[in-house]
Amino acid sequence: MTRQQQVLDAAIRVLGTGGMRRLTHRAVDTEAGLPQGSTSNHFRTRDALIGAVLGRLLERETELWTALAGDVATPEAFADAVGALVERLAEDRVLTLARHVLFVEVAQRPGLRGDVDRAHREIGSWALPLVAGLGSADPPADLALLLAVIDGLLANQLANPSPRFDPAAALRTVLRGMLGG
Repeated sequence: MTRQQQVLDAAIRVLGTGGMRRLTHRAVDTEAGLPQGSTSNHFRTRDALIGAVLGRLLERETELWTALAGDVATPEAFADAVGALVERLAEDRVLTLARHVLFVEVAQRPGLRGDVDRAHREIGSWALPLVAGLGSADPPADLALLLAVIDGLLANQLANPSPRFDPAAALRTVLRGMLGG
């Protein structure tokens, strides 16, 4: 792990445990166990740190997806893989809470939206062909719907955890509606 990844993972922990108000260069240095000023050496401004954290979240979630995806050529296999991803993200509360904290911040600070737009384009570059391969008539719209469902499932599970959480079942229902099956 690089020093920059160490700093960003510490920032994710700060966000996921303390929220946006706690995110300071000093708090990240402390969380990472690094000398004061280390975070500032990598990210001079808070906005630069936030943008980099968004990128690191995408990197970690993409790594998780890659590990879980396997063969996702059928709607059933796709729903199972995405369901497993959602379960893992719900289990990693700190990571997922940090993601939600950042999304709220971006909603309130439009200057940060470019970082989210870049992340969505990156997700689209590998996810759109998967959705198209399932038989979607409108892959961009269907991917947007799937991402919204995933975010909703995660938000509900974080706020009101259910021992019967089964995101794959919900995703199969959504896919049947999307694909007309």
